[in-house]
Amino acid sequence: MSAYDGASRHDGAVPEGDTVWLAGQRMNDALGGRVLTTSDVRVPQLATTDLTGREVLAVVPRGKHLLTRMEGGLTLHTHFRMDGTWHLYRPADRWRGGPDWQVRVVLANADRVAVGYRLPVVDLLDTADEERVVGHLGPDVLGPDWSTDEAVRRLLADPGREIGMALLDQRNLAGIGNLYRSEMLFLRGLTPWVVVGEVPDLPSLVELGRRLMLANRGHVEQITTGSKKRGETHWVFERQGRPCRRCGTTVASGEQGDPPYQRLTYWCPRCQQGPTP
Repeated sequence: MSAYDGASRHDGAVPEGDTVWLAGQRMNDALGGRVLTTSDVRVPQLATTDLTGREVLAVVPRGKHLLTRMEGGLTLHTHFRMDGTWHLYRPADRWRGGPDWQVRVVLANADRVAVGYRLPVVDLLDTADEERVVGHLGPDVLGPDWSTDEAVRRLLADPGREIGMALLDQRNLAGIGNLYRSEMLFLRGLTPWVVVGEVPDLPSLVELGRRLMLANRGHVEQITTGSKKRGETHWVFERQGRPCRRCGTTVASGEQGDPPYQRLTYWCPRCQQGPTP
């Protein structure tokens, strides 16, 4: 690991579960099993909090949430949402994640400094109460609790819902974001507006998402095509107006969902079958 590492990665949208998983791994490598020598929580409700002297037991990803567990039964809960990120530094490094006023949390030991920028969610709770903030989530695509059967059961509980929105609902399965839902549906030849009850082989679709995320969780690049070349890493995601890499048809984009939860989605009008806006 270099002297400076961005512990998290995303493109300005809510990050995918593999982004959070990678951030958790890097944070755990830097902080896990070590005593905090510095603690600075810069959010009003936790302004007097001092975690100095506590050992970080583990940094655990749960869907798109990070749970930093500490001795004494405390957990620091953070979520990136749109703009949050963690950066890791050596003690002598200059921080480069943004201006100082954007720093929300600083956790450091003798060797590493973790700086949380623009984190919109920062909570401190008893570890025994973690279910209060993540208990609503479905099975974690990259977690030890993963169950294809449970994810499918939750999806099928609303068979008339559009599959594109159902996949993004973290109560069904935790970790899928806009990138993977767009790529999964392209690879299965379905538009995002096909309803859940009409998806052929729903377990196969869910497992495809898991395979894609498992393949990408250990590195920064998120590749669904097998090609690492610039502009060739995705099939349709953020390729609107460009030719489909499979058939040459212009890739389309459009909003799906009701305000304020609508999301931009991408599809190939020829390769993907089903309703469109």
